[in-house]
Amino acid sequence: MMTMASIKDPHVVDSFRVAMEEVYSRLLVQTSGEISEAAVELGLSHRLSMKSAADTCSKKCEDDKLFETIQTNKQDLAKKTLLMKEKRDAISRSLVEMEQKQGQKDALRLQMETLREEQAERRGLVVSQNRANKDRLKNLLKAKQVFQERLGLEIRRIHGQKLQFVFQNVNPASPENVYTFTMGINADGSYQIMSSDPVLESLGDLDKRLKQTNNISAFLANIRKEFVAQACFSTGS
Repeated sequence: MMTMASIKDPHVVDSFRVAMEEVYSRLLVQTSGEISEAAVELGLSHRLSMKSAADTCSKKCEDDKLFETIQTNKQDLAKKTLLMKEKRDAISRSLVEMEQKQGQKDALRLQMETLREEQAERRGLVVSQNRANKDRLKNLLKAKQVFQERLGLEIRRIHGQKLQFVFQNVNPASPENVYTFTMGINADGSYQIMSSDPVLESLGDLDKRLKQTNNISAFLANIRKEFVAQACFSTGS
């Protein structure tokens, strides 16, 4: 320990000051080193913290971008799905329309084929009817010649396919009196008795017999017999 006398000694005081300065220098160096180390550690820790924060921010940004990308993709997918649905619906409608049009075309083709068949059938019927009518007209002309020469029969064409048969010399008391009946030819070529003047009660039976036998000569002979019988009955002869 230093005594009062030693404190007053200038050499001692200088030695103490020098010692204290050395201690201060060592402390200062030590403290500076510690501060430097602490600063380095603090800087490193700060850099790590900043890097972590930057990584976190970067990751968050990437996550946000990824989320936005996912949302955008979802929206695009929804739009494409809707567009595909609209296209499918349009295709379905087009297919339905095509099927309907095809059905209409098939129906029209069938109608045209049916119409052609009906027309061909009608043409065949017309040809056969014309042939049959010609045959009947020939028979009527032959009958006309026979009856006109022998019985005074006259045949007149009236209103197209209708024929009027005019008999004379039926009533011996009045040979100038005329007796008529009207005949038509049906679409199937058959004869149809329409009326007579004077009216014959047996005309319906004669018409049925003509349809059964198709013998026009016998029918005309029977008609004239009925007119003669009626004329004789009316005159009382």
